Amino acid sequence: MQKRKLGNSNLEVSAIGLGCMGMSYHRGPAPDRDAMIALIRKAVELGVTLFDTAEVYGPFINEELVGEALFPFRKEVVIATKFGSNFENGKSTGLNSRPERIRVRLAACSKTLDRSHSGHNQAGASGRESEIGRLGIHSRRMARP
Repeated sequence: MQKRKLGNSNLEVSAIGLGCMGMSYHRGPAPDRDAMIALIRKAVELGVTLFDTAEVYGPFINEELVGEALFPFRKEVVIATKFGSNFENGKSTGLNSRPERIRVRLAACSKTLDRSHSGHNQAGASGRESEIGRLGIHSRRMARP
């Protein structure tokens, strides 16, 4: 599998990544959880090291699935997650990308993935690290084309 560096960071990932949205959320019923964990692990076996999820997929259910599936490989993979919504009772109540919301969300993402036994988390790609790095997460601003 070919590798690529993300932006100006030192993150090197597989040229092919795996978007995980449809594995627990989207149109129709969610696929079998165990089958999706097996699929994610097969992707790692085939050389994929970049996995994409988001807080709105479920909400949060997809991050838990991805974290659980990637636990055995947490030192070898990069998990990219997206965020920017407020939630009440499991429903999005609007967008919120204020710095304080980002700090809260990154900490929550770390706990969600840790609860799923994952320890190597990335949020976004390319840019400068923020103070959230102290939480064990590398927060990076998404580069606009």
